[in-house]
Amino acid sequence: MLLCTPLPSGEGFISKVKMLKRAIFLFFALLFFAVPAFSADLRLAAASDLNFAIKEIISQFEKDTGHHVQLTLGSSGTFFTQISQGAPFDVYLSADRSYPEQLLRKKLAESGTLFVYGVGRIVVWVPASSPIDVARLGMQSLVQSSVRKISIANPDHAPYGQAAVAAMQRAGVYDRVKNNLVLGENISQAAGFVGSGAAQVGILALSLALSDPMRGKGKYWEVPTGTYPLMEQAGVILPHARESGSLEAARSFMRTLQSAQSRAVLERYGFTAARP
Repeated sequence: MLLCTPLPSGEGFISKVKMLKRAIFLFFALLFFAVPAFSADLRLAAASDLNFAIKEIISQFEKDTGHHVQLTLGSSGTFFTQISQGAPFDVYLSADRSYPEQLLRKKLAESGTLFVYGVGRIVVWVPASSPIDVARLGMQSLVQSSVRKISIANPDHAPYGQAAVAAMQRAGVYDRVKNNLVLGENISQAAGFVGSGAAQVGILALSLALSDPMRGKGKYWEVPTGTYPLMEQAGVILPHARESGSLEAARSFMRTLQSAQSRAVLERYGFTAARP
């Protein structure tokens, strides 16, 4: 014998049904607003001097947008060559503005997306244990008798290496020390050479000298900005972003880079604001 349980009726049942519908609606509404309607993998090529600053900015960007950033750090000039040959990056952050400008002229970057995000500076850096009084000697630190090797980024393709050579020439020490130079593929590798003891002095990015791994391990002297070319650092969106469907994510990242929050991070690592 089949027994059927009658469905509840009345105002109480109707009220419960309405409450259930409301709960389901709120659940899906929260789900919709909590998860981005579209998330993308963004391929970012960034100059090595941005190592610590850009990782902080990326972390916040990913939390705010749900996008994921694949970061590759290296030499600006090397990235320029790779991008010119079709390397699949979506955004390029260079340690100077000339490389992005060249890409724009070649129509290898998205028109109207060039943005100067900061101005870099260089320092003469020595380990904390060094007998060299770098604050007093400045560029003359490079010609002290205890200095056998001087670490800089390769000036053939690294803007920080080019700035280091210009500053040494301006100080009149380049010809005396050029045979003692140890060239890093990028400024991070140059920092590694002097940090490991392979060189006694390095001309490095201020941003690296201010980073946690180096701040307590050395002492530095800021090279006067008038002794080397202005290092305006710029970024640009690349055509691969459009081709891969990541153009809006790339634009969102560039807006984040221009935000007051990102500006504060960059300033903490020694990147001054670009001139108007």
